[in-house]
Amino acid sequence: MKQGLYIAAALAMDAALGDPRWAPHPVRIIGNLAAKLEGATRKAIGNQKTAGAVTAIAIVGGAWFLSWAVVAGANKLSVYIGAVASVFVIYTTIALRDLSDHAMRVYKALCAGDMEKARGAVAMIVGRDTADLSEEDVARACVESVAESMVDGVTAPIFYAALGGAPLAMAYRAVNTLDSIFGHKDEKYIRFGWASARLDDAANYIPSRLTAPLVALAALILRMDASGAMRTWRRDARKHESPNSGHAESAVAGALGLRLGGTRSYDGVEARSPFIGEAINPLTRESIPMVLKLVNATSVLFAAMVIVVSVLAARLLF
Repeated sequence: MKQGLYIAAALAMDAALGDPRWAPHPVRIIGNLAAKLEGATRKAIGNQKTAGAVTAIAIVGGAWFLSWAVVAGANKLSVYIGAVASVFVIYTTIALRDLSDHAMRVYKALCAGDMEKARGAVAMIVGRDTADLSEEDVARACVESVAESMVDGVTAPIFYAALGGAPLAMAYRAVNTLDSIFGHKDEKYIRFGWASARLDDAANYIPSRLTAPLVALAALILRMDASGAMRTWRRDARKHESPNSGHAESAVAGALGLRLGGTRSYDGVEARSPFIGEAINPLTRESIPMVLKLVNATSVLFAAMVIVVSVLAARLLF
């Protein structure tokens, strides 16, 4: 019951404040520490896979311990201060408002006909080359990023907050941050980043598969294509190169009647990915506010689900 209230308050706090750039953020701190530790472990440990694993364990364990210490220390002062500390830590792991703000910058630039600004805005949330993207390609990149980021930035942190409170939510955020820094398949990180990438795959396994059917439920509530979401999820989820990202993305594609995937470029090298979904509806700039509406509804449903389950579990166990 208590964790459910904390999650609800953290979501409300994220909706109101987002991610203030002027304030120190734990995720940015984790990223800075990881970059410093990388250099130390690479020098001290000859085997790069081992060095990467040591770095990942140290950062994730440290994130969990420091969050636990903050919450435990706050609880010693007062249960109310402890509650505030828990809500704040969980809030910093959720990125729904930030995701929406980034996507809306892309949408507003497209509406204004400013392709240069739109490409620059979408480059902030995707890893592909954006300099030569058409309006449709920019919209597709934005929709794909929003769909994939729903798990990393919203549903997975909520899942782990319900499972193990603020410390576990922060540990998950550390895992996800490490994957974004080290989980690349280039020469520099193919061995060093192996542990971070595998940790992220394991951490997102359950949340991604819980999120997809809730996308369909959100689509039903919003009068989108719920059956299309379920059908596309079952058919196309495994087409994605990631073992987890395809679940939310395929459900979103089916709900909106869009075809995602295809050809994109990374550092000038063309890459092809399988198509996900069907081109029932045209992919335009208006697809961006539609996907945001769907993601917001799914996030609320996911939070409601874990809160209800945690309350029922607490009553059964205690």
